[in-house]
Amino acid sequence: MSKTKVKRAKPPRKRRGPLGWLGSMVFKLTLAGALAVGVIALVLRYYGPPGTLVMLERKLQGESIDYRPVRLDGISENLVLAVIAAEDTKFCDHIGFDFEAIEMALEDAAEGKRQRGASTLSQQTAKNVFLWNGGGWFRKGLEVPFTLVIEGAWPKARTLEVYLNIAEWGDGIFGAEAAAQRRFNKSAKDLTRREAALLAAVLPSPNKWRVDPPGRYVSRRTETLIKRMEVVKREKLAECVLDPEAFAARQAEKRAKEKAAKEKEQAAKAKEKP
Repeated sequence: MSKTKVKRAKPPRKRRGPLGWLGSMVFKLTLAGALAVGVIALVLRYYGPPGTLVMLERKLQGESIDYRPVRLDGISENLVLAVIAAEDTKFCDHIGFDFEAIEMALEDAAEGKRQRGASTLSQQTAKNVFLWNGGGWFRKGLEVPFTLVIEGAWPKARTLEVYLNIAEWGDGIFGAEAAAQRRFNKSAKDLTRREAALLAAVLPSPNKWRVDPPGRYVSRRTETLIKRMEVVKREKLAECVLDPEAFAARQAEKRAKEKAAKEKEQAAKAKEKP
């Protein structure tokens, strides 16, 4: 007699509870959002943003928006030096965050001191492209993943190019070209050292501080920035933007030297062993 196989009944599927369903939805939405941001970042690597939430906010406040995006080679080297001198001298070396500055800012906040700026140019670009002004620590937290996406998807030169094109300069003016035309009646490519330093000097608070005419604080800050621009140029702190190939070669040489030094140290330790 042939044996008949008895099929075992499958145990009934456990129904997912409300928390399980909610967790699944949050995961799917987070994944979809991350993919969407990644795709947008890849598109923006080659095409300029049509606008930003800050521009929309100013438009709703009744301001007329002046936004004239240009390529990086249409912006004076002086403005590149001035912005890096003013906002982020470690721009070429960090991976999106200045951890030392963040630590100092947290210490100041814990002690109740005046909040110091710790945002890098990468973080500011992420905020300007994807987010909004204000929002406190919540918005700061959102900056983190957007900054990581930008650092992974864009070269440093592209990050600064986007930043310079969407930075706010007050009175509805966005970007270096619009700022140069409205403040100095010239192209961003023709900005002098002093003009570039003036524009960089008001960046922390462009709707409060003026370029035309500059107040006492802006004038003092401008003189300081002109000196710091010389340091940035001399120390090649803007090389990743102004000469990316030379910067990449210098970084490769630096890594090779560090690797050789490490191997030499390891070999010396191996000889010391009995």
